[in-house]
Amino acid sequence: MNFALTTLRLMCLAWLWPVALLKGSNTQNQRRHKDVYLGENTRHKHGGRIDFKMKKSDSTKSLLIKSEQLLRIEDHDFAMRPGFGGSAIPVGIDVQVESIDSISEVNMDFTMTLYLRHYWQDDRLAFPSSNNKSRTFDARLVKKIWVPDVFFVHSKRSFIHDTTMENIMLRVYPDGNILYSVRITVTALCSMDFSRFPLDTQNCSLELESYAYNENDLMLYWKNGNDSLRTDEIALSQFFIEEFHPSYGLAFYSSTGWYNRLYINFILRRHIFFFMLQTYFPTMLMVMLSWVSFWIDRRAVPARVSLGITTVLTMSTIITGVSASMPQVSYVKAVDIYLWASFLFVFLSVIEYAAVNYFTTVEEMKKLQKGKLPVSYNATQAMAYDGCFHDDIDVSPFPELPTTPSTTRTIPPRASSTEPPPTEGTRLWRKRSMGKNIRFIMSNSYMIDSYSRILFPVAYLLFNIIYWCIYS
Repeated sequence: MNFALTTLRLMCLAWLWPVALLKGSNTQNQRRHKDVYLGENTRHKHGGRIDFKMKKSDSTKSLLIKSEQLLRIEDHDFAMRPGFGGSAIPVGIDVQVESIDSISEVNMDFTMTLYLRHYWQDDRLAFPSSNNKSRTFDARLVKKIWVPDVFFVHSKRSFIHDTTMENIMLRVYPDGNILYSVRITVTALCSMDFSRFPLDTQNCSLELESYAYNENDLMLYWKNGNDSLRTDEIALSQFFIEEFHPSYGLAFYSSTGWYNRLYINFILRRHIFFFMLQTYFPTMLMVMLSWVSFWIDRRAVPARVSLGITTVLTMSTIITGVSASMPQVSYVKAVDIYLWASFLFVFLSVIEYAAVNYFTTVEEMKKLQKGKLPVSYNATQAMAYDGCFHDDIDVSPFPELPTTPSTTRTIPPRASSTEPPPTEGTRLWRKRSMGKNIRFIMSNSYMIDSYSRILFPVAYLLFNIIYWCIYS
C-alpha cells in the first residue's frame, strides 16, 4: 500500500515539474523584456543620460554617508554643547549688513538684511586630513550637529532666506573649528524720539543674544573687535547713515541669570529737503498769502473773507496730512510747533480783518450821529476821507441846530499862569497815554492794516530765525 502511494506521488511530480519550469522561464523572459523596453524608452526620452544621473545620485548619497562617518556624527550626542560641564564655550560673531530695507516712523521699527556668521570650536567634529582642507556643507548637516542658539532681541519678524535653497553654510576645519553662516532678514524695534522731527537724529540698534545658554555656558563676543561689523554701500531715501559700530554688554533676567549681548548700533540723520518741499515751503506760502488781505480794500468783504478762510483750511489740511504719517505720540514735535505757529499767524490775519471791519463800522456810525460830515459831502470826498469808496451813506445835508442860550457855550477865562512863556527854539511835547493811542487807532481803523503790513512779516521772520536756530 505504501509502495503504491509513493509510486503515485512520483508520477504526479514527474508530470507537474516540466509545467512549472516552462511557466517560470516565461515569467523571467517577460521581466527581462520589460526591463529592456523601459530602459530603451527612458534612454530615448532623456537622451541616453539616465545611467549617468543614477550614478551621480548614488555618488552624492555615498559622499554624504562618508562625510557623516568622517565627522563621527552618530558617535556623539549633539544635543549637548561642546565641553559640557566645563567652562563657557566662546562663540565669535561677525556681521555684514547687506541692506536696510525700510524704516517706519509709524511702527517705530526697521528692517535689515544681514549675513550672520558664527565661529566656535567643537572637538567632536575634528577629522584627519592630509592636506588640511576644510569641508563645506549646507543646511542638511546643520540639523544634525550643535549650533549656537542666537536670536534677535526686540525682534518683531525674522526669517532665513530659502531661494533657491536655504541660505545656510557650514564649514568644518580638520581641527574642529566651525564657521556657520546664515542670511537673515529681521524687523526689529527702534525706540525713536520725535521731539525734533523732522530735524531729528535717531539711534537704533540690533541686539543679539543666546536664548538658552547664559554666560556660564556660552560667551558671545565680536570676533574681530570693531572690524567685526561691515556694511555694503547703503542708500536710504529719507535718512543718511552717520555711523555703524558694534558694542558689547550684559543682560540680566531674574529667573535665568546673566547673558552676553552684542549690539549693532547705527545712527540715522534725516534728510530735511523732502520735508522742506512737502511741509515747510507750502506753509510759508500760505502764511504770506494771508498777508495779501492787508493790501485789499477794507470794504471788499467777500475778497478778504474768502482769502482768509481759504488759507485757514489749507493750513488745516497740511497739519492733518503730517499728523497722519506720524505715530500718535504724547509730546510736541518740532514740526507741530512750526505748523501751529504758522496756523496762528493765518488765523490772526482773519481776526485782524474782523477788527478792521468792526472799527470801521463803529467809526462811521459815530460820525453820522455827531453830524461831522460836511454839507457838501460827496462820494469823492468820502473816498478821500477814509481811503475807501462808500456807496451806502446818505450824503444829504444835515439840518442846522438852532442856537439857544442854553446851547451857547461860554469859555471860562484861562487862569493866569506864572510859568514863563516858552523861549524860541523850545519844542513842546505832548504825551499820550496807552488808552488814548488805542482809541486813536480805533477811530482811524485804516491804520490797523497799515501796521499789520509791517508787524506780521517782521514777527513771522523773527519766529523763523528763532525756530531754525534752535532745531537746526
